[in-house]
Amino acid sequence: MKSQHKCIVIFALVCCCAVLIALIFSAVDVWGDEEDGITEETCSKTCRVVLVENIPEDLSIPHKDTVSLTAGLHELLDKARRSVEIVSPWWELNSTDSESNLPQGKQGQILLRQLMSLRSRSVSLRVASGLTDSSELKALTRSGADVHYLNMTALTRGQLNSSFWVVDRKHMYLGSAGMDWRSLSTMKEFGIIIHDCSCLVMDLHRIFSLYFQLEYRDFLPSIWSKRLYGLYNRGKTQKLHLNHTEAYLSSSPDVFCPKNRAKDIEAIKSVIQEAETFIYISITDYLPMFNRSEPRYWSPIDNILREALILKESITVRVLISCGEETGPLTLNFLWSLKALCVESLRCSLEAKFFIPREQSDGRLYRINHSRFMVTDSSVYIGNSNWVGSEFVFNTGVGVVIRKCPEANNTITVVEQMKAVFERDWHSHYTKPLDPNHIPACSMHTVKEDFSV
Repeated sequence: MKSQHKCIVIFALVCCCAVLIALIFSAVDVWGDEEDGITEETCSKTCRVVLVENIPEDLSIPHKDTVSLTAGLHELLDKARRSVEIVSPWWELNSTDSESNLPQGKQGQILLRQLMSLRSRSVSLRVASGLTDSSELKALTRSGADVHYLNMTALTRGQLNSSFWVVDRKHMYLGSAGMDWRSLSTMKEFGIIIHDCSCLVMDLHRIFSLYFQLEYRDFLPSIWSKRLYGLYNRGKTQKLHLNHTEAYLSSSPDVFCPKNRAKDIEAIKSVIQEAETFIYISITDYLPMFNRSEPRYWSPIDNILREALILKESITVRVLISCGEETGPLTLNFLWSLKALCVESLRCSLEAKFFIPREQSDGRLYRINHSRFMVTDSSVYIGNSNWVGSEFVFNTGVGVVIRKCPEANNTITVVEQMKAVFERDWHSHYTKPLDPNHIPACSMHTVKEDFSV
């Protein structure tokens, strides 16, 4: 009887060990890359920040403390000595046959040729993508690029919407523009390039590494490797030797955030909560909803804006939204609802405007403003996602928060530069205010509501 009992115990222990080993190897199978000896102690904190924009030629909007997006990306490629790592929701640098004669399409073709020539300079190109049928990614693979594909439908039922570059693990680009010829010509895009900042860029490389290691997987691990943990967040920022500022990265969706990685929603909330006098928001879409079986309200960002309007003394909130056929009619409803909080109130002000685009030859509205950023009196947030529920819940995106340190005083920082960019767009003749007597043309079009991903 005792020996039988002992056998059962031993068998149970063996089974437990087998299950534990299986769980360990299945849970921590996304390890991340070696970091070439770079540590938090040895990495570079003396950084150079450049705000980059693509402004279509037919828009009479001058660059304001910014440089051309195309020039910024070419400079990054010229600097590359070892590696270039890219995540983009689109790969259409070559214009289509019907558009091949357009002069605007040439910038995309030039950039694609530069990427394909990296191997001849002994520079490795690695790409993480959710696109499995891209002819350009296949061409890059033939030219020596290492392309990994993510099955986002299986992982989150969403899409890969992140857009960023990591160069030599010490330079980075993050912004609204993807690898699309329109982003370099006909679309208005905004982003940031940070040079010689391996401390922060090492953290962005960890996000790239997470994507890269998820190739063809149909589930997410329950435990992430420490090599993928976030290095900086709201409670632990990276102080930059750049006019007394500090920064950290954020990511979405939540299931793509290992330990210590700030979530995009948390980053946006913190920037809003820390604002004292103004909150300026420039985004493509504002629609706090998502749908799986039927449309549902998605409250996190909408609630934090309402809280700011109600509780903060003399706060001014301005929202600039792109206008086009895709603009949902409910966007107007949500903006009116926010604006109503400040009616007959001296405590707050909510203003909303639409960036009105040109019309296409067939009369359709062509939405051209893809900016996705927020600036307050103390911080900036630059991200990849539209402010729509499904974007944060199911799709991937990455953001960067830069805020002024207390000792900044009257020093001109990236915060003041981005405020100037927003005000330039806000006061341009391409915007139209939210006015019940003059409803923007974008809301007059028939729009097929689709909040699903």
